[in-house]
Formats: sequence, C-alpha cells, structure tokens
Amino acid sequence: MNITKKDLNLLQVFHVLYQERNASLAAERMALSQPALSHKLNKLRHQFGDPLFVRAPRGLTPTPRAHELAPQVQRLVGELEAFYELCDGQDFLGRAERLHLYSTDYVEQMLLPKLLPILRSQAPNLVLVTHNTRGQLPRDELEKGTCDLAIAGFYTDLPGTFHQQRLLSEDFVVLASQGNARLANGLDLDAFLACEHLLTTLTGDLDGLMDRALQARGLSRRVAAGLSSFIAPTRLIRGTDLLLTCLRSLAEEAVDRDPDLRMHPLPLTLPRVEVMQIWHERTDADRLRRWFRKQVQQVADSIAR
Repeated sequence: MNITKKDLNLLQVFHVLYQERNASLAAERMALSQPALSHKLNKLRHQFGDPLFVRAPRGLTPTPRAHELAPQVQRLVGELEAFYELCDGQDFLGRAERLHLYSTDYVEQMLLPKLLPILRSQAPNLVLVTHNTRGQLPRDELEKGTCDLAIAGFYTDLPGTFHQQRLLSEDFVVLASQGNARLANGLDLDAFLACEHLLTTLTGDLDGLMDRALQARGLSRRVAAGLSSFIAPTRLIRGTDLLLTCLRSLAEEAVDRDPDLRMHPLPLTLPRVEVMQIWHERTDADRLRRWFRKQVQQVADSIAR
C-alpha cells in the first residue's frame, strides 16, 4: 500500500466526528464549514469503503465499521498530536486553560490540599474549577467537553467512550459523640437502631447503603436529617445522640478536629467504596489533561499510603 495516496488529515476528521456524533459540532470544533466537512466525510467514506456515520434523529450514528476503527484512530491521532507538540517545543504546562472537575466536598477535602500546590507551582496558568456532581455521572458534560474529569465513588454503567481509573478504596465507620449514653456499653446493632441518624444524600432520597443493608434484614433506622454534604454532618454530631455512618477518612478528620467525637466499627457489613476518576476519550490523549490525571492519581496514592 502506498501511504502517499492517503490523506492522513482525514483521521482527525474521523476522530472528531466519532467523538461528537454531530456534524455541526464537529465542523465548529475543526473550524470548517458544513460543505467542507461534508466533502471530507465523503472522502473518508470512499477511503474506507463504508458510510462510517449515518444520520439519526439526534445527530450521527457510527456504523459497525466506524466502531471497529475508532480505537486505532484514537491512538494514532493521540500519538501524532504528542509528536507534533514535541516537535514544536510546546510547553503544555504553560497553557492558560481552565480544567473542570466534577466531584464532591469529600473528594475536594481529600485531594485539593495536596493537589492545588502542585498545580500552582508546575502549571501556573491553569485554573481549576470544581463542580458538585450531585450524585450522578456528568455524562453530557463529559461528552460535550465542559467536564474534564469526574471523581466519585458511585458511578456505574459507564459508556464505552469513557475511561476510568481507581484512586481510593475506603470502608465505613460510625461517628458518635463520646457522651452518647446509648453507646455506654459499645455500639452493637441494638444500640445503633436505638439512635437517630444523619446521612448524606446528593439526590434527596434517604435510601443509602446502610438502609438497604438493614432492609435486607427486615430492619430500618430513624433518620433525623439528610444533608447534601459529606463534611457538614460530621460537624453536627457533637453533644448529641445522633450517629453518622461515613467513610473512615471523614471520621478520622472529624475526630482529629473535635475531641468530643469517637469512631466505632459498623454493627453490620457494608461494601467498600471505590473512588474512581472518569474521563471521556476526547481528552484521553491531551497532554495537559493526561498530566492532570496523573497528579490526581499520585496525590490519591500518597493518601492511601
């Protein structure tokens, strides 16, 4: 095969169309007119002998052949971009950009004290903007590029165009005031159920992991309040008979901060929480975002140790 007869720029067109699944958005992203994009798409179809992208009610749908080609094209485009950045001597850490991180106050408390100094010293023109993930994967934002990275411990059913990496694994404990009279003889299941509880709810429901575990035994607990924060409930336990089932790191920070608080083992077993960072394939090869994800991973590793 004579590669000189191939238009390698068409690989970038394929790459963007596959990510956007929308001709107008792809044209805007590549600064092309609609006729120019249509011309390039026709050349792509001729080169690969397949329609590749067909019209659908909400944009474009890749054909099976396009899905087959996509991982290889993504790798090639990423390698070419990295090659030309090196050739151009581009200092990607000097880029003036905003990175949008969707997470929770728990993740911010865990990662940002160590992460922000790294960003300020090594990528001084970078601005980090955090958003509350509100209990759901920010799928649309990741696909549109308005979210660069999402971090939480409750994302499931990821689309095939998303990447994920495990950052932390945490277990649960119970946080209580040392003056809680119901715990004078320790925390067993009866004492646990005798108390009222605080819980974190990012979606407004009061059906957490603990509640589902209790329901499996035909039991339930009394919830005094559900709060839209992981940190705020740890500050409301002092001097009360309320209990809070929370992640161990949150409890440890609360106990260090407030001598009135104590940690107790759970009276039943809950699965560990696996905190993951999630990103879309459109940002997978970007050097700045790849570097950012690596810093997040290293900070998480240092916390885990």
